[in-house]
Amino acid sequence: ILIVVKDIEKSKQFYHDLFGLNVVLDNEGNMILTEGLVLQDANVWKQFLGKEIIPENNSCELYFEEDDIEAFACKLEMLYPEIRYVNRLMTHSWGQKVVRFYDLDGNLIEVGTPVI
Repeated sequence: ILIVVKDIEKSKQFYHDLFGLNVVLDNEGNMILTEGLVLQDANVWKQFLGKEIIPENNSCELYFEEDDIEAFACKLEMLYPEIRYVNRLMTHSWGQKVVRFYDLDGNLIEVGTPVI
């Protein structure tokens, strides 16, 4: 999974702070994190694509699972109080708890309890 970011260092910190992802490879505008997430500098992406980036386009989302979703929601609020939410912590009719928000660059993220 590759996502476009404006500031790789800030995004690297964001994904480490919230999900514990670490750098596997850092290569000139591309950074591979554990779990296979790739961060690509927005300028590099624009050169390849030749088009503008549309943040918060809501066409896809990154999905993570957390056993202690309440603790995760508190950590998110504490570390990134300015984060833009789609929905704060809620419970679906089937019992799964989820929170949806945008990362620093408008990439949609959903974090939910494991579905059993």
